[in-house]
Amino acid sequence: MYLGIDVGGTFTDFVLYAEGRLRRYKCLTTPADPAQAVLKGLDVLLPAGLASVQRLVHGTTLATNVILERKGEGVVLLTTRGFRDVLEIRRQKRHELYDPFIDTPPPLVPRWCIYEVSERVAADGTVLTPLDEAEAAATLRQLQAAGVQSLAICLLHAYANPVHEARLAALAAAVAPQLLLSLSSQVAPKIREYERTSTTVANAYVMPRVHAYLGTLQQELRRRGLAPPLYVMQSNGGIATAEEMRRFPVRLIESGPAAGALLAAYLGRQLGLPDLIAFDMGGTTAKLCLIEGGQPAVTGEFEVDRVQLKPGSGLPLTVPSIDLCEIGAGGGSIARLRLGVIAVGPESAGAQPGPACYGLGGTAATVTDANLVLGYLNPDNFLGGALRLDAAAATRAVAEQIARPLGLDVTRAAWGIYETVTASMAQAARMVSVERGKDPRRFTLVAFGGAGPLHATRLARALGMRRVLVPVAAGVASALGLLVAGVRFDLERTRLTRLDAAAVAVAEGLFAELEAAGRRLVATAAPQQPCTLQRTLAMRYVGQGHELEVPVPGGPWQAETLAAVRQAFAQAYAATYGYRDAQAEVEIVTWKVTASAPPPALALPRLSPAPVAAPVGWRQAYVPESGGLVRCPVYARERLAAGAVLRGPALVEEQEATTLLLPGDVAEVDPWGNLLITVAA
Repeated sequence: MYLGIDVGGTFTDFVLYAEGRLRRYKCLTTPADPAQAVLKGLDVLLPAGLASVQRLVHGTTLATNVILERKGEGVVLLTTRGFRDVLEIRRQKRHELYDPFIDTPPPLVPRWCIYEVSERVAADGTVLTPLDEAEAAATLRQLQAAGVQSLAICLLHAYANPVHEARLAALAAAVAPQLLLSLSSQVAPKIREYERTSTTVANAYVMPRVHAYLGTLQQELRRRGLAPPLYVMQSNGGIATAEEMRRFPVRLIESGPAAGALLAAYLGRQLGLPDLIAFDMGGTTAKLCLIEGGQPAVTGEFEVDRVQLKPGSGLPLTVPSIDLCEIGAGGGSIARLRLGVIAVGPESAGAQPGPACYGLGGTAATVTDANLVLGYLNPDNFLGGALRLDAAAATRAVAEQIARPLGLDVTRAAWGIYETVTASMAQAARMVSVERGKDPRRFTLVAFGGAGPLHATRLARALGMRRVLVPVAAGVASALGLLVAGVRFDLERTRLTRLDAAAVAVAEGLFAELEAAGRRLVATAAPQQPCTLQRTLAMRYVGQGHELEVPVPGGPWQAETLAAVRQAFAQAYAATYGYRDAQAEVEIVTWKVTASAPPPALALPRLSPAPVAAPVGWRQAYVPESGGLVRCPVYARERLAAGAVLRGPALVEEQEATTLLLPGDVAEVDPWGNLLITVAA
């Protein structure tokens, strides 16, 4: 019995896998205390307790929301004297070169919350100025008296020699034991002081909320009988224990979205579709991820809180993450008029008060309201009937806020909202495909999330894609994705080393140290599972400012190893930039080991075959390709058998989502209940 729980900005999703069968549940998130929605779902699915659950995996947007909504409090940064302004100076890059009025997200810690200590370590790790311990202890006492909760410690070149950060941590434990500590030498032991500082501060910023939330949740789950540890999804697509994530909460910034990408890759491998674009549209955001060769792309650095998706405009985090593009385009995204045209998001009505049609106090016109006006949603069967939608309230919101100011009828206004949000998602899809040299037309679109299947066939048309996969349990797919994730830890260390004979000794010592640490982490998180180790090097030509990550084989390093590593780097460089330099010296910047353990075997239930599918009803829906409002057949997905073929225009309803088939689309149900849609040209 395995249980996946994904807490999103609007909904909390549950998937219970027991004896080859799936049970699922979806309820509104409780933003003030996310644990309340989690416990509500547990009461529904497992009222007798959790004693039979062998693995519980949790994904959450809590850390992301704390940053986006700037809800962190009592956070202070301690840094080397003379480097107080690193977060303000940033990289001095402008994400809009010719706009003199651009704004960037403010630092998580304002300047008056940054303190300095006297110390200095050189780039090679040599101690130039010893730590002034008396001064440091006085500063720590001052912070304790001021009620500081979380302290980020980021000293210059601590990645090369963490001795002063370790000593500050010992002093803090002695004079201010209540402080939650984040050390850059543990959170992000890599070069580039701004990115390292930003990552360490982000860890400290979200730590009080995440630390308290996971601690409370662990206690409540144990009280309900959960014997194994609580696992939490990381941004890199692997799971770790809640205890580890309480120390490094920055690693779960992309927790929930990563699980959705994992499920898409899992299904792609199962169905022989290795090249995919995962499209997850929930209540608050839409996430897209490129999956090639059956594996989602992973990046060593990403940004949160970007300005209009512009690279370089957000807060950089140097933690491994599945490479996602996330935009404020979900079912709860609010539609407004800007300069006389419809704009959607990034503001969201969330779970409270929610879209106008929820009847919970919301009045803003949202994407969900538009979909209800267009006839795509069944007001009596939303969340399986648990939440009845108010069609009159949705019509009123769209009419007052969009239709009347533009002089449109309400249906055309709702269609404008639908088209606008679909165009935004198409732009994001091009960012993960076309802008990376990939042709989306050769990929399959995997659509899930509560709103994803409703927009998938139009999104596919916008990108020229001919095939859409809507997974089984599409509305709670990220929760299901939590169950196909294995344990994974990425351990990194910067040590600048020329790729020559001297690198052999460095490799032997550094890889041995990182691999030993990886084995310990995997043994703690998955004691019964074998540990797999993968080595990676971040390399560059000497004199360059950025590097490429290249996988390298394990085993002892020898002279032949150097030649093989150089060749692998040259191939990766040529594939990325179309050029290689056979004469230039190569430099290793960061050494990395990925330690992992496989997930438990998960066999999705198979359906009995029956080629004929009968609609359970009919509904008027707006299909402009067919001239406007069309009487569409409505199918209940839980009644569809393997081999059933559906033709658009049609609607396929399930408990947590609705799939829209457009004219000419043909959907076939595969043996596991997935919908494989061939999109009309």
